[in-house]
Amino acid sequence: MSRVPARLDRWARFGYPCRKERAGLDEVAFWVGFNLVPGIGPKRIRLLLDHFGELSRAWEASAWDLSAAGLDTRCIQALQETRAKISLEREMARVERAGATILTWRDAEYPRLLRNIAASPPLLYVRGKILPRDELALAVVGTRKASTYGREVAHLLASEIARCGVTIVSGLARGIDGVAHRAALSVGGRTIAVLGSGVDVIYPSEHRDLAERIIQNGALVSEYPIGAKPEAGNFPARNRIISGLALGTLVVEAGRESGALLTARHALEQGRDVFAVPGSILAAGSRGVNELIRDGAKPVVCADDILQELNLNMVEEFVQARETLPEAGGEALLLQHMAAEPIHVDELARATGMSIADVNSTLVMMELKGLVRHVGSMNYVAVREGRQVYRP
Repeated sequence: MSRVPARLDRWARFGYPCRKERAGLDEVAFWVGFNLVPGIGPKRIRLLLDHFGELSRAWEASAWDLSAAGLDTRCIQALQETRAKISLEREMARVERAGATILTWRDAEYPRLLRNIAASPPLLYVRGKILPRDELALAVVGTRKASTYGREVAHLLASEIARCGVTIVSGLARGIDGVAHRAALSVGGRTIAVLGSGVDVIYPSEHRDLAERIIQNGALVSEYPIGAKPEAGNFPARNRIISGLALGTLVVEAGRESGALLTARHALEQGRDVFAVPGSILAAGSRGVNELIRDGAKPVVCADDILQELNLNMVEEFVQARETLPEAGGEALLLQHMAAEPIHVDELARATGMSIADVNSTLVMMELKGLVRHVGSMNYVAVREGRQVYRP
């Protein structure tokens, strides 16, 4: 039996004393509360959900029960200190005043592509709206110190891709990020900005007007609490969300030290495509992106290079099909057995237990929705990975 250290023993028998202010709070308030506890991230949230079922129960649990769930002494103490000093009601009021909504792993609206990655954020703060069609997205990133060439290329590619109905995801930073967001908006497209701060803290400040425009035709997204400042350490973790929300990542211009390369690495780890725009071999600002191409990133000279590779040249048709066609019962089951490598319908039938006729009819519907692609000889590939890392 695990032992609870003496300094935590005051909660060991009876748990945390319930406050009246918590009565009647929605379950989401406890997700917000845990998001404020240092050291408790996706891995430990999963442990708590597996053990307690609901985070509200974990929030009020004794140190003995928290230890039994898998939390170490440091995390238990951090939780005790956090819940002793915050008011969940006040935290939820801050969310409301910021005009934000909360999406957690338990919400159907939580982005499916992001849910598929390792260490997906347990909750997202959102200003604006994430729509189902935003699954058809491309991340566009690059240097903050963009050249004229980089800006022109970023605007050209992002605007052409957004015009085709693809959502542009980026980080609202200076340089390539800002150009990509504006390019999408300029053609009436949708765009999502992932912040390294709270969604109410716009950084850089000169992008406040841009942020307001994004809210009207997309969303500001962050895993960081309301009021969180843009600390330098927030941005590397933020980058995994940028790539995680998209089918692929395009790096337009980046030197060897650019954070855009970290986003590209996240994309590769997530099994997503990485694209890169070639730059001058004489320009220091292009060394990083040129090395990406050398190491296997797909070179891009026009928007069609990306649209064809990601099967996104029929986005509007896919969106219309998803809105009008019913969901076939075997779609989720088939996706669990499909990836980027071709798989034959006979093998899918054996793996799922479905009949050949049901597999074929379901795949036809899925291809109309842009979920799978027929690559010949009764072989299919998934347009996006169907396996989910975590489904509560």
